[in-house]
Amino acid sequence: MSWFIFALVCFLGWGLADLFYKLGADENDSSSHLKTAVWVGLVMGVVSLILIPFAETDFSFASLVSNAIKYSPASLSYIISMVIGYAGLRYLELSIISPVQNASGAFSAIAMVIFFMVTGHIENIFDEFTTLDIIGIIFTVAGVVMLAIVERKISEKELSEGHDLVGGHHVDGASLDGDQVNPRKYKYGALALIFPLLYCLFDTIGTAADGIILDENAGLGLGEIDVIILYGLTFMAAGIIAWLYMYLKNKVVYNPFKASEKPKAIASVFEQFGQIFYVYAMAKNPVLAAPMIASYCICSVVLSRIFLKEKLTRNQTISVVLVIIGIVILGISEGLAEMV
Repeated sequence: MSWFIFALVCFLGWGLADLFYKLGADENDSSSHLKTAVWVGLVMGVVSLILIPFAETDFSFASLVSNAIKYSPASLSYIISMVIGYAGLRYLELSIISPVQNASGAFSAIAMVIFFMVTGHIENIFDEFTTLDIIGIIFTVAGVVMLAIVERKISEKELSEGHDLVGGHHVDGASLDGDQVNPRKYKYGALALIFPLLYCLFDTIGTAADGIILDENAGLGLGEIDVIILYGLTFMAAGIIAWLYMYLKNKVVYNPFKASEKPKAIASVFEQFGQIFYVYAMAKNPVLAAPMIASYCICSVVLSRIFLKEKLTRNQTISVVLVIIGIVILGISEGLAEMV
């Protein structure tokens, strides 16, 4: 059950990271997500350099390039998904964006099973999926679809009534569905939901690739520390590119060490902390660990309600709860399967 402990630590670390990512997101700063990427790249890069002497592989330049190519499908997918997620936090409540993003756990489990079936490592989909798995996937997908419909209806209502909507209420005091809402996210309406959905897509690719690459029997043979190093160095390169892009675009040198950037720094530390334990959990048991780790959105939602005082409409809450229930069912199902 060591994978379970690793996954649990990752669960807490990434939940706290989400909280500070949201605190560091500035809707009025078009480069806010890139600044966050700079900080994450800085922290991950430093940790990777520290870990190089402990790598399972002798990191000559040739082996570094070879292993980077092997791991590039996972690392690049993760980096793209995370930067998209940082951008989405500027327009959506953490209570919405985290559960939708983390629905990727269900889809990555499916992707890994399909891969192992195609390669002949398992013969039947029912070797991995139970009735609970299917129910969990249905809840997760239904919640995401319902949330998209809810967001679109809210956006359409806002467009049709224009300035009659103030602060989430009609001027006569009636809200959209009976609850108070935060008007800030309606700046882009349902379109803003594209951020967590794209995150979900790329994270699914990355998680499935991780499970395949790190699987002890069917994988490509990269060790856990090697993966942490490669991912960190790749993200450091991405952070440098983001820093240079902001300088060329704005002609202003971004200083990540300003006091105002402290939430981004804290988020980056929790991100790296969770990443280390994530790699070990995925190496031990990728199919079981993926849905459990994805449920860290529960931690994010609880923290957002406590510290950010976020409020959702009734229909949004129902949608989010469906997603969370689906993720939890998947985690329970895989936990029961492990105990048998």
